Amino acid sequence: MSSVDGPVLVTGGSGFVGSHLVRQLLERGYRVRTTVRALANRPKVKPLRAMQHRFPGSLELFEADLLREGSFDRAMDGCRVVFHVASPFLMPEKIKDGRKDVVEPALSGTRNVVAGIERTPTVERLVFTSTVGAIFGDYTDVRNMADQVLSERYFNSTSTVENNPYHYAKTVAEQAAWKAERAQGRWRMIAVNPGLVLGPSLTPASDSGSLFLLDELFKGYFFYGAPDFSFTVADVRDVASAHIAAAESPGAQGRYIVAAAEMVSFLDMSRAILERFPRNVRLPRHGLPHWPVRILGPAFGLTQDYIRKHLGIRFRVDNRRSVEELGVTYRPIGETLIDHYTAWRINRQAPPQSGASRESTTTG
Repeated sequence: MSSVDGPVLVTGGSGFVGSHLVRQLLERGYRVRTTVRALANRPKVKPLRAMQHRFPGSLELFEADLLREGSFDRAMDGCRVVFHVASPFLMPEKIKDGRKDVVEPALSGTRNVVAGIERTPTVERLVFTSTVGAIFGDYTDVRNMADQVLSERYFNSTSTVENNPYHYAKTVAEQAAWKAERAQGRWRMIAVNPGLVLGPSLTPASDSGSLFLLDELFKGYFFYGAPDFSFTVADVRDVASAHIAAAESPGAQGRYIVAAAEMVSFLDMSRAILERFPRNVRLPRHGLPHWPVRILGPAFGLTQDYIRKHLGIRFRVDNRRSVEELGVTYRPIGETLIDHYTAWRINRQAPPQSGASRESTTTG
């Protein structure tokens, strides 16, 4: 696959990952089509308009809704590769009915995109943006994996509509896409399963869950001490390049974890940023013991079950397939965090976006 093989489609091009993917594709000489939910949403579309100006004639914008059947057909027509990045995301406090609010939109969106591929004979490859949350539900699940190392061979079997509906939705959506791929022989699918996606956002209007999570850290919610929670992490630019490699590599197949081999804690994040910005008084300089988190966690929306299955737990991540088969070279986490924080400082005055997004990225 090369950059001259016709246009490619990126769903959700105004999202955190999608906008980086669109930009990297354009920089590599691709002709790109991308969808947004509403072209009239100027803050979300503005970065894409800037790319149109920078790469004249190479980027087309289409309006499409994940939940509307046939919505992607016009944008997909003539494309050989579809990058399905768009995914419904809702902040946890906004979820009233896990199945109706999260699971059904994720499934319907995936099925609508796959149905569009079935109607588009030129499509040869689907690069599907999933998440490590489709591999495990709670951190304790990894203890049951071989050598207690996170690996692509597993599927999340513990999340439910009631317990972590977002991870459950991503799991069933990915499984539905794999089922559709196995039922035919024309197009192939590759899944990219990133961890918590960090790095500079190209738009202040992003609704990404990863941006929201670090927003709490940067605003000083943990200035008294960082709770001992760790995350599988990936730089948004590495995630975007992994998508392109998955499309271009003839031998690419199956699922690829895209995340650093070592998990990163809130305290690790804070210390990395303090090295560059030592006068920041909002960032924690030490960690919290486990006992106050167990006692006070429920007052901050953390259930005892969540605390038991995540607090203080770390595991290694097997990212060898992404390195050896996709050629991903992971950025140092310090670089990712500094770039993330710098972009946050620039964008923090932007007007907030409310409600659900159908173009957000995934988080692990």
